[in-house]
Amino acid sequence: MAAGSRSLLAVVVLLPLAAAVYEDQVGKFDWRQQYVGKLKFASLEASQGSKKLVVATEENVVAALNSRSGEILWRHVDKGTPEGAIDAMLIHGQDAITVSNAGRILRSWETNIGGLNWETSLDTGSFQGAALVGLPEAVKYVAVLKKAALSLHYLSNGHQKWVEHLPESESTQYQLLYSRGTGVIHVVGIVPQSHLNVLTFNVEDGEITKQVRVAAPWLGALQGSCGVVGEAVLVCVDTAARSLHVCALDTEQDMRHIPLQSLELEFADDFQARILATQPSVTSASRTQFFLQLSPSHFSLLQYKQGLLSHLRDFQQAALVSFATTGEKTVAAVLTCRSELKPGSSDGLHAGSTLEDARRQDSLTCSNQTYNINLYLVETGQRLLDTTITFNLEQGGAKPQQLYIQVFLKKDDSVGYRALVQTEDHMLMFLQQPGKVVWSREESLAEVVSLEMVDLPLTGAQAELEGEFGKKADGLLGMFLKRLSSQLILLQAWTAHLWKMFYDARKPRSQIKNEINIDNLARDEFNLQKMMVMVTASGKLFGIESSSGTILWKQYLRNVRPGSSFKLMVQRTTAHFPHPPQCTLLIKDKETKMSVLYVFNPIFGKKSQVAPPVLKRPILQTLLLPIMDQDYAKVLLLIDDEYKVTPFPATKNVLRQLEEIAHSIYFYLVDAEQGKLSGFRLKKDLSTEESWEVAIPTEVQRIVTVKGKRSNEHVHSQGRVMGDRSVLYKSLNPNLLAVVTESTDTHHERTFIGIYLMDGVTGRIIHSSVQKKAKGPVHMVHSENWVVYQYWNTKARRNEFTVLELYEGTEQYNATAFSSLDRPILPQVLQQSYIFPSAISAMEATITERGITSRHLLIGLPSGAILSLPKALLDPRRPEIPTEQSREENLIPYSPDVQIHAERFINYNQTISRMRGIYTAPSGLESTCLVVAYGLDIFQTRVYPSKQFDVLKDDYDYVLISSVLFGLVFATMITKRLAQVKLLNRAWR
Repeated sequence: MAAGSRSLLAVVVLLPLAAAVYEDQVGKFDWRQQYVGKLKFASLEASQGSKKLVVATEENVVAALNSRSGEILWRHVDKGTPEGAIDAMLIHGQDAITVSNAGRILRSWETNIGGLNWETSLDTGSFQGAALVGLPEAVKYVAVLKKAALSLHYLSNGHQKWVEHLPESESTQYQLLYSRGTGVIHVVGIVPQSHLNVLTFNVEDGEITKQVRVAAPWLGALQGSCGVVGEAVLVCVDTAARSLHVCALDTEQDMRHIPLQSLELEFADDFQARILATQPSVTSASRTQFFLQLSPSHFSLLQYKQGLLSHLRDFQQAALVSFATTGEKTVAAVLTCRSELKPGSSDGLHAGSTLEDARRQDSLTCSNQTYNINLYLVETGQRLLDTTITFNLEQGGAKPQQLYIQVFLKKDDSVGYRALVQTEDHMLMFLQQPGKVVWSREESLAEVVSLEMVDLPLTGAQAELEGEFGKKADGLLGMFLKRLSSQLILLQAWTAHLWKMFYDARKPRSQIKNEINIDNLARDEFNLQKMMVMVTASGKLFGIESSSGTILWKQYLRNVRPGSSFKLMVQRTTAHFPHPPQCTLLIKDKETKMSVLYVFNPIFGKKSQVAPPVLKRPILQTLLLPIMDQDYAKVLLLIDDEYKVTPFPATKNVLRQLEEIAHSIYFYLVDAEQGKLSGFRLKKDLSTEESWEVAIPTEVQRIVTVKGKRSNEHVHSQGRVMGDRSVLYKSLNPNLLAVVTESTDTHHERTFIGIYLMDGVTGRIIHSSVQKKAKGPVHMVHSENWVVYQYWNTKARRNEFTVLELYEGTEQYNATAFSSLDRPILPQVLQQSYIFPSAISAMEATITERGITSRHLLIGLPSGAILSLPKALLDPRRPEIPTEQSREENLIPYSPDVQIHAERFINYNQTISRMRGIYTAPSGLESTCLVVAYGLDIFQTRVYPSKQFDVLKDDYDYVLISSVLFGLVFATMITKRLAQVKLLNRAWR
């Protein structure tokens, strides 16, 4: 009975916290953008009226895109781990066959609706390749080649027809699989620098009908160096000897040597030549024509037919080539630069010379970023007339990386086509003749790694007022004239706004266009619109308007290696008119550990004129100090691996300020590999001195996360009023660090999670606790005086929350100033754990401008939902048995279970696939917090943890209130007049 009453009380208390979205509010304050990631495989339907493109991506996604709009028709997202990686994709009719999880799973998809036809598990083994296998009448099978076995499966249901082990698989690398509808399958393996093994299997029973060993001492690998052309003829290129070697898989046992000197083909130095062949149909032979790539920008179209090699055409300035077939016609598409391809210039972004040297081989760039795509008949190499597509890319941007062609026959039997181009920065462009961009998709936004929100600039009228108060006028008359001109500008802007409202009111709502572009950007009344600056893993920066998701600018940073880490910092906001806002991006190379700074304007995306310092040593830590230079840019301190400090900007004014406050600047460094946390302080000469060190034994546990508080966080209430009217003061240490460790022993009985609350100035461990029989991944939020972290309980096999809250007690030690060096008494730590019924992908706390609004935890679930959980539910002071004082304090009775209620999902049905992070930012309204969730998708919305207490509701009845007010005013006037008449009449009596 007591438990039932506690549950009922909890429901009653939390009723005001429940919130839902009405149907007419869907999409009003939120938006979602869905992505698929960088393409790995793509198939374009060969018909003029086709409506879809089937793709598989490096984000482990299989999807279909609408070829007319670029929208996602359907999408299947596999695991984000290597288990979900897609190894191959084959298209047959309306079915897409995918091999994933290193060749362990074979699936068939229905491409019209995205349904799963069938799925089958394969034997373990290193995946090498897959191919459709056809008989003369139809395609019936799919073959999967592993390191030691070849298996054949029915295309209709995925059942295995047979599996055969490959001979000599320990020493031979089987890499090539070929079938042309003759009832046999050819498998080619290589022993590097020795010989080839050619196996021929019978399709019906899997019997090896032929096994041939072909000497090839010059060949190191099959992939790229070899291809099958014509009637099962293997062609391999020998770069060192400048020659080709051919061998008929059916009949020959030796490779024939064909020198290329007679064709006058020039091989590039230090470049491995490649062969690109094509097989239009698996029930027929390959084309006898093939491309030979001689350098990064040099391709030759060759033909090997009836034992003769002929040179059809040379392409000197080609960036990409591709084959495509429609009906009986096969064409070659060649993408070329309209100007000469040149080696990449050295004025780009480089984190040390090693970045440039590593990519010099393929850093050919097109100077004017204008490209042509042309079609050529493969039989003759003749260019087809009226098939040119011309398109432009952004200057200084990425170059094309992949080319896919969709060919079709027109009514007059001529060839038409569309092209799908993928660039280095993962942008997709769908083009049609003569160069129209049908649509484009920025797929690098599927890999957002860093995000900041920046206030939009002032309007012209607001800027005029700022200029009035920001500049010294000449005397009283000058100030008066300045004020007069400002008021005239405000009047003009107000009149234009009223006219626009009147003009739009006469139009249907569907015709009103509120297009947002970079020219009309301005801060709104409540600062709800902001500029979202996003950094992606490919090295591309985006400026996105927060209320609509419109991409206003983008900037690609060349020569950023994959795996680099990024840190984005806002040095100057738009609050310091007329100085432009300034952001600094620190890019750290994963291999060399070298770093580089990129400074830019976050509103317009332009590179700043301010020259950042050249970093000659790896950077370990960055500090954004509250002090500013004469242009109101916050000072950035960069600490390198020799513990030397580099300030940016480094003006005399900044150096003087640093000398004055050096005694109060402390920072910490984390070495997770050695399990060491170190604290340093800054001296006046800008050298550093170690002040403390904490060592965590790495043989027992490892450091997982170190998290401090957000620098822009405001705390409104210094304490909590308890039921007896006393105050329990919060311990608000701005230097507090929360360190999470995890045991190195993975046995479920011995695993543990440790948490240390540590002062970052003194190194003093304020609190430590251990969760036994627990393991990660650990998600943590550190805010105000509390820490919430989530982990997996291996004993109870469930997810749990643990919350820590720090209090000074009923008396405050120092109410005026805080100093970590003057804290003799340790704070009181309250701790409580709760059961959560789901795993977690990301977690963050809401934040508002003044900190008055109650806090909510935003929890990203693996399902893609975002749960807004009141912090009051995770209060360690929740009593097991309610008392009069706990009721007076509105404490919810303790219940170990935290329930997930669907009405608390802030994204209703707009799920975010593979969520990686949640970012929160304050708005101009104290009740409103802006939220951005990112992963494979991006979702933006607003949340109101304490409801909109400072805004009138949308359904507020202005007419009724106005009528009442006018009625009261009118009644007052009449009553006043009647009272005067009555007094006058009384006076006359």
